[in-house]
Amino acid sequence: MAAWRGWLFGLGLFGVGTSWVRESFTFSEVPPAAALALTVAFVAFMALYPAALGYLQARLGRGLSWRWRALTLLPAAWVLVEWVRGWLFTGFPWLQVGYSQVGAPLGGLAPVLGVYGVGWAVALSAGLLLALVRGGVPVPGRVAAGAALAALWGLGWGLGHAEWTRPSGPARSVAVVQGNVAQDLKWRDEQRAASMAHHLALTRAHWDADLVVWPETAVPAFAHRVQGFLAELSDEARAHGADVLLGVPFRDAESGRYFNSVMALGSEIGVYHKRHLVPFGEYVPFSPVLGRVLDLLHAPMSDFSAGPAGQPPLPVDGLRVGVSVCYEDAFGEEVIDALPAADLLVNLSNDAWFGDTVAPHQHQQMARMRAVETGRDLVRATNTGVSALIDWQGSVTARVPQFQSVVLRGSVTPRSGTTPYAALGNVPVVLGAGLTLLGVAAVGAFRSRRV
Repeated sequence: MAAWRGWLFGLGLFGVGTSWVRESFTFSEVPPAAALALTVAFVAFMALYPAALGYLQARLGRGLSWRWRALTLLPAAWVLVEWVRGWLFTGFPWLQVGYSQVGAPLGGLAPVLGVYGVGWAVALSAGLLLALVRGGVPVPGRVAAGAALAALWGLGWGLGHAEWTRPSGPARSVAVVQGNVAQDLKWRDEQRAASMAHHLALTRAHWDADLVVWPETAVPAFAHRVQGFLAELSDEARAHGADVLLGVPFRDAESGRYFNSVMALGSEIGVYHKRHLVPFGEYVPFSPVLGRVLDLLHAPMSDFSAGPAGQPPLPVDGLRVGVSVCYEDAFGEEVIDALPAADLLVNLSNDAWFGDTVAPHQHQQMARMRAVETGRDLVRATNTGVSALIDWQGSVTARVPQFQSVVLRGSVTPRSGTTPYAALGNVPVVLGAGLTLLGVAAVGAFRSRRV
């Protein structure tokens, strides 16, 4: 029964929160009915995680009072299930409860414990609130629950005012080019030159910026096929004392593999190859079995190879920039790989796949959490929005409307130093949650034997 209830909860959570998956099929040859069926199947599968949570707490909670369940078992189990969801089958970390606290008091825990630690605090807060309102709880118990809740939120608020990192140089002016190229036109051969010219025209009015950022695959052609354009763009940027970051696919001539990449042009040249690919969007998992899915989806550039781990930050305008592409910024433990070397974070994305849905806004919320976790300013450049500048505290300092061809202007400040989360990653939270579950299970087993 507990697993069934968890699954029903998951249907509601993912059915509402990830309904945008259906929108991505708009740009494939999947019939609408099949797109709906695939989205329902995806939601039903993701709901298995809350179902596993329900089963786990029921199994380990035998012999325990509701207080033990609400204050120890459920918060620890919740965060562990979210952590597993963040890496199993390459991971899908959307809708983790910790993201709800960006800009809220508990968000101050993020530089110390990351999004999973914040999620643990949210779940614990729910247990403490239950102790406050549930009937039959004696007054001393309510007082203790209220004091613990206030202490937890006070700790988050206090940590949120700590400055874990510090400025390491003067602010840089930034121009983010939001081209707003329609997804169904983006990869057409006859539109390629027009798309590149469009981004260049938008850029030329903003060469006074230190850094110009184009979105993911803003250049919709392999780099070796547009070498002349890239060389001219680099020369023009250098002549104006600017640097450019842009998304462009790279193809390895020897192996034939190709990558979803970011290229730095201007004062220095550098390339970053995306490491964490989107299943079915950029590659097909278990390709010997599911390989024909590519033919069904007809998605352009849908057989990318993953870039190597340990790629250094890109050199840009005398800075070292930690780059992520698309939903790579949903994985905090991967973003911190660029630290402490990186002075600044930049995410290039193309959320046009999801249209006017909640997905681009969810994506921006996750980017804000990465800024808080790392204590770094973050630049988001997207094709159709949400393009934004985010400071080291997770606040959006500038943004432009979605679905407009526009250039976002603002400034970011390079920062140095290391937050506790950047140094230790998810290890403390996962270890703590695991040990808590083992302890609770031991208590439950002991009490069950006594009955």
